[in-house]
Amino acid sequence: MAQAPNDRKKWMSLLAKAPSALLDELFGELSRIPSFTWLRAPEVGAVMVRGRAGAVGAPFNLGEMTVTRCALRLATGEVGHSYVQGRDKEKARQAAVIDALMQTEESDLVSRTVLGPIEQALNTRRQERAAKADATRVDFFTLMRGED
Repeated sequence: MAQAPNDRKKWMSLLAKAPSALLDELFGELSRIPSFTWLRAPEVGAVMVRGRAGAVGAPFNLGEMTVTRCALRLATGEVGHSYVQGRDKEKARQAAVIDALMQTEESDLVSRTVLGPIEQALNTRRQERAAKADATRVDFFTLMRGED
């Protein structure tokens, strides 16, 4: 099934950002987990995180971050990849299986049962965090003195 590259970028982002407990719960709700072979078993490593001063300055090395990556091939031939923050090998496996399933005819079902709830949970968390920050906002204003 042909997917646009931006679609895959979106679902890979959702899988990487999903809380492990939520992904585990939603993964368990899938009706059938297909058989697969490892192309690259889950392995833990580190990547260099880069930053830019003011988002426009020269890039600099901020530090290292631990990631887990893996790749697998479903029995039907689709290949799934994943890169997730931290050392959670199970989350990496689940994300790779979902990535591969999104390339099959089951993509609509997987999108509704897994990716939709993840996106909703991440949006809710983002809104709660924004509301909490907004509650501490201070509006500064200047009163004009009548000495003009």
